[in-house]
Amino acid sequence: MKPSLHPDLSLLPDGISEYTFAGLYLFRKTYNYHIAQLDDTHLYLQGEKDGKRFFMLPCGPPDDQELLRELTESHDYLKGLAERFADKDRFRFETVGYHLEEDRNNFDYLYLKKDLAELSGRKFHKKRNLVNGFVNNYRYSEYPIRPDNLSDALDICDRWRDEREDEGDYPAAREALERMEELGLHGYLVAVEGKPAAYTLGEPLQKGRAFAVHFEKAVGGYKGIYQFINQCFASVLPRHYHYINREQDLGDEGLRQAKMTYRPWGFVKKYRGRLWNASEPGSETANERVEEPGFANVSV
Repeated sequence: MKPSLHPDLSLLPDGISEYTFAGLYLFRKTYNYHIAQLDDTHLYLQGEKDGKRFFMLPCGPPDDQELLRELTESHDYLKGLAERFADKDRFRFETVGYHLEEDRNNFDYLYLKKDLAELSGRKFHKKRNLVNGFVNNYRYSEYPIRPDNLSDALDICDRWRDEREDEGDYPAAREALERMEELGLHGYLVAVEGKPAAYTLGEPLQKGRAFAVHFEKAVGGYKGIYQFINQCFASVLPRHYHYINREQDLGDEGLRQAKMTYRPWGFVKKYRGRLWNASEPGSETANERVEEPGFANVSV
């Protein structure tokens, strides 16, 4: 389905990190995603989480008001609605008894590429110190992930998993590396003392104006390595990228604080929706990926 889905998703102007073919494909099993085409311009995604069925509308709600009503009544909630549709179509949702609200836990963090690459000024003093400490204390090399060195990134991913008590997003992270060429993903790798130690992997968003970092992994024992790979990757991204999207914090306070210390330029807002008389669906926890849909008619 990539030839039919990827072009439309890649041209979406909103910059929502989960609305890419790779993002949906890699988490298809986690959320039992299904996809359908409502009409010539509107996609419908359906998924499941914690026993609840949700839907997503990457291209906005369908023009058919009765179809919109059917969608709202046949799912527990709506998620991932772009801000422009929440503003433009709020009245249409209200007429079918639907309440929309900001989903702060799923806002994507948007950073200026220049800020992450240069770490200049007092606000980045601590980050700069960690990067300098890494540079001064370790003999390292850095290079793009390519087919001939893919095993280096896979080694990091496996070692990252071995150091954890839970697997986190390991299955998706590993498949992303194994299929990175097919999925159009790009990555960068850092080795320390000749041994692979950290990598980052993502893809373009917003018609090439932003780059979304989907996965960033490092093995333990190297102080400052996450700060270093964050900066060096921002430094080598092509000039046409103005922003780096580092996805959401999922409501985890520690993760939120860490993302805020990088001084985001702004947020990519997303909205949730539910029937006025429905109970609020449970919020996602920090070790869960919260962005994938599914569909009623065709499995992804």
